[in-house]
Amino acid sequence: MGIEIEKKFTVKEISFDLDKYPFHEIEQGYLNVHPAIRVRRQDDIYYMTYKGTPDSSFADKKSENIGQLEYNMPLDKASYEHMVLKADGNFIRKKRYLIPLNEDAFSAEYLEANPDLKEQIKKGEIKIELDIFKAPFEGRILAEVEFPSEEAARNYHPAAWFDEDVTGNRKYSNSQMSIEKV
Repeated sequence: MGIEIEKKFTVKEISFDLDKYPFHEIEQGYLNVHPAIRVRRQDDIYYMTYKGTPDSSFADKKSENIGQLEYNMPLDKASYEHMVLKADGNFIRKKRYLIPLNEDAFSAEYLEANPDLKEQIKKGEIKIELDIFKAPFEGRILAEVEFPSEEAARNYHPAAWFDEDVTGNRKYSNSQMSIEKV
C-alpha cells in the first residue's frame, strides 16, 4: 500500500499533436465510492484498486494533505469481467496520454536542492497524464501529475496549457463522476 500524491488540473487547450505520445485505453467501474473501490482495465492489464483518505495519524504529520492511500491488486481478465458487472453508476472510459513533464515544472534552485527529483524528471519517471474522456463524459479533459512528495507537489509550476487547479475537488474525481447524473 502506498500514498498517491497528485495534483489535478483542467485544461485550457491542447495545441500540440497528441499522436506522438504513448497512451493507454482505460475503462473502470466503481464498486464503492467512499472509500473508492474500483476495477480497472488498462490496455490488457486488470486490477482492483482501493483508494482512501489516510488515517488521522498520517494527516497530523503532513501540513497539506493532498495524498491518499492507494492499493492495487492484480486481477485476471475473467475476475475483472465478473466484478465490473457489479459496478454501480457510470462506467468511466478514457484515453490516457503520457506526456513529458513541462520544462519549467520546477525552479532551477529547487531542482539543485533536490537531486533525486531532478534525476526522476531526467529519466522521465514523472509525467503528465492527460485523460480524454469518452461517453458519457465526452469533452471532459483532465491532466494529473503524480509526485514523490508533498513538498514537490507544492513547488510544482503547472504547464502553460493547464487551466484551473482542481486538486481535491471531488467534482473532478473519477469516483464522483461514476455517481454523477448525466
